[in-house]
Amino acid sequence: MGRKKFTQKEFNVIRKLLGSKMRGNRAQQKMVRHTLRTVFEFNISDFNVQGKAFGPADLDECLKRGRVQVLDDATIEAMKLRHAEKKQHDEALRQAEAIADGEIVDWEAVLKEWNEYYAQNPE
Repeated sequence: MGRKKFTQKEFNVIRKLLGSKMRGNRAQQKMVRHTLRTVFEFNISDFNVQGKAFGPADLDECLKRGRVQVLDDATIEAMKLRHAEKKQHDEALRQAEAIADGEIVDWEAVLKEWNEYYAQNPE
């Protein structure tokens, strides 16, 4: 599930991208969908009817029905910051669990041990 809240500028760019997707060939459509997912975290599948093309008019309808919201820039930036912090926390937790389970090596700890050993035993 992607984002549903955007700035006015983001909304306008998404709308333009959807228009170019409707006019483009298959490869261009794939590139637009990739851009929408990676840059804006906008997944067409969150809003469209399966098998039906999703274009700018459909996006406008989503805005009118409240499925998509346009908020001010400061609110969106605060939301993105919280999302990034949560993502970073989740990744740190996942890595700590993997180290504890022995799935991966804690290279920072290994480097620290290495440096301590050579500090005590210079050649």
